[in-house]
Amino acid sequence: MLVFIFRRLLVAISVAITVSIISFMLLHLSGDLATAIAGPESTADQVEEIRVAFGLDKPIIQQYFSWLSSAVQLDFGRSYYFQDTVMDLISERLPITLTLGALALGIATFVAIPLGVLAAIKQDTWIDRLALMIAVVGQAMPSFWFALTLIVVFAVNLHWLPAGGNSTWMHFILPAIALGYYAMPAMMRLTRTGMLEVLGSDYIRTARSKGLSETSVVFKHALRNAVIPVVALAAVELGFMLGGSIVIESVFSLKGLGQLAWDAISRNDYPVVQAVVLIIAVFYIALTFVADVINAMLDPRLRVR
Repeated sequence: MLVFIFRRLLVAISVAITVSIISFMLLHLSGDLATAIAGPESTADQVEEIRVAFGLDKPIIQQYFSWLSSAVQLDFGRSYYFQDTVMDLISERLPITLTLGALALGIATFVAIPLGVLAAIKQDTWIDRLALMIAVVGQAMPSFWFALTLIVVFAVNLHWLPAGGNSTWMHFILPAIALGYYAMPAMMRLTRTGMLEVLGSDYIRTARSKGLSETSVVFKHALRNAVIPVVALAAVELGFMLGGSIVIESVFSLKGLGQLAWDAISRNDYPVVQAVVLIIAVFYIALTFVADVINAMLDPRLRVR
């Protein structure tokens, strides 16, 4: 198993470096950064001064390695628009995004696991079909549309919850629901599939033959084994949600990392864009690595290695 984990670690590092190269190159291939920073009404001399000041006159390979060496030290430069260090901006916004992701994952888990268990117990009934329909709708529905629907219903019409901002914990409820609904279908289906497989196993039949109650069989014996792969999936889904928070944070005006990325993209603030892309990618890669380790620990073929 140690060999497997080491190989996955090398793959994770390689993917992170590849993401940094692609994001860096795409931003620099999108146009003249010096002209974008200076603005449309700038003169040629002003553009040239900015190009020299930010090192944009150097070869692109040299620019990349200079940026990467600073990024490894958590120095992402200074924001063109916000006039602050990129790391300070990220340190201020990242806790909001992590809070939103954690709440969304909690909501998705709280709904998906019981619904998956119920769908497995009531297989081929209307409850099972309803659970599958909810999962299909969750995957087919655009997250921004669902977020706007929540705002119209619970903020505009019912006045139960605020429509935007992040000043209190209540401001996180609607965006967490909108973001969590995106992860819920996959977790629900995996729970249902795992429960169906476990409920048909020999040790479950043995437990029932001993006279154990159905509640004890389902929650004490079956669910404990069926829910383990869901933990690994939850780690991956958290990475997806952190990356997808850009849309949700923009809809609900949450001043998190996603909103920071949107503001930076709309204002050609390239140092912030590069840093946010790299950090979100590293979070996703790290969470995927954790999921791979969990799966490796559960795989009997890897335990003896």
